[in-house]
Amino acid sequence: MGKVREFAERLWSGAVSTEVMNPVTTTMGFEAIEEGLGFISGFANVTALDTSEGLVLIDTGSFLTGIMVHQQLRSWSQRPLHTAIFTHGHVDHVFGVQHFERDPIQAAHGPARVVAHEAVAARFERYKMTAGYNTAINARQFRLPGIAWPTQFRAPDLTYRDRLALEIGGEALELNHARGETDDHTWVWVPGRRLLCTGDLFIWAVPNCGNPQKVQRYPLEWAAALRRMEALGAETLLPGHGPPIFGSDRVRQALGDTAELLESICAQTLEMMNAGAALIDILHAVEAPAALLDKPYLRPIYDEPQFIVRNLWRLYGGWYEGNPAHLKPAHDRAIAAEIAALAGGAEALIARAEALAEAGDLPLACHLAQLAGDAGADPAIRARRSAIYAARAAAEPSLMARGIFADAAEG
Repeated sequence: MGKVREFAERLWSGAVSTEVMNPVTTTMGFEAIEEGLGFISGFANVTALDTSEGLVLIDTGSFLTGIMVHQQLRSWSQRPLHTAIFTHGHVDHVFGVQHFERDPIQAAHGPARVVAHEAVAARFERYKMTAGYNTAINARQFRLPGIAWPTQFRAPDLTYRDRLALEIGGEALELNHARGETDDHTWVWVPGRRLLCTGDLFIWAVPNCGNPQKVQRYPLEWAAALRRMEALGAETLLPGHGPPIFGSDRVRQALGDTAELLESICAQTLEMMNAGAALIDILHAVEAPAALLDKPYLRPIYDEPQFIVRNLWRLYGGWYEGNPAHLKPAHDRAIAAEIAALAGGAEALIARAEALAEAGDLPLACHLAQLAGDAGADPAIRARRSAIYAARAAAEPSLMARGIFADAAEG
């Protein structure tokens, strides 16, 4: 058993926890899954089919790892790259093609073909417009300062809207569009191999469906796509992040459980929205089924259910969350100064925040610590505020929440 298969088995059986070996960030390198099928376990995975007409890649690596992907695949196959399929336009999936197009093997063959959903090009244009913002997000979310967001992208040569059938070197591939983590997502079914490549519609974690720093996600359509995939009877699932899943029963279970989690969160949120509840009440009332969150492939280690609720509110309810004071708010610093004056000063606020943190109420402690920090420029108070945010970051299971709180601790 190769290291990728072994890792997959250990995660599925619970021999190792995803909290210990996060499948989103744990990388295992290249492994041949079966004859003519290779898989690179990276920060974003790459699937490779070695066909008589050349390589077919499903995703191609990030702007940080694309050259490594090229090297690993060249050690496996010397065929030219025929087609690269982008499952979506996120920058951890679309930056390997240029490394193939520069190598001597490819030069003798000609440019590769890039296939993607028609919305990928618009995403690339948006990324160019918001490069500075996305640089800041990445620094905060992944704790990777100093890495600039890319502004040059390999455009698709062939796009599609709903479905696209390809036949390359005897391999039939069926591309299917679904809005989920993105509006430009593609999942790929290879019927001759009973192989399903989900892209980021499955990542061995609570779906990345509520990221507080990114654009709109689509939970209900995501769940519907998972149900379509569940019905295919796939024998192997190769995800966008994390190790493969082998065996039709396991594949069906993982997809069905993930769909059920999203369906439950959506149903609860929409029921409360339709009853007129405010967002804050919904956030504290909706509960993801605990039995599902206990699954080794649905732990909230990257995104988390409460963020999905917020995303649903944004999708169906806009940005007004039900508190009229927030409609046209005073500045945070003005509010903090007024509350500090009423409380007897910023020292009283930070002292109470520390007491709450000591008692284990970190959410409320952060509110008061933020007010204390905003109320004045006293370095000692701001340092105590940072300590509370550092404690909050250490207690968080999800990478997204942990990154934001850790960034606040440094601010």
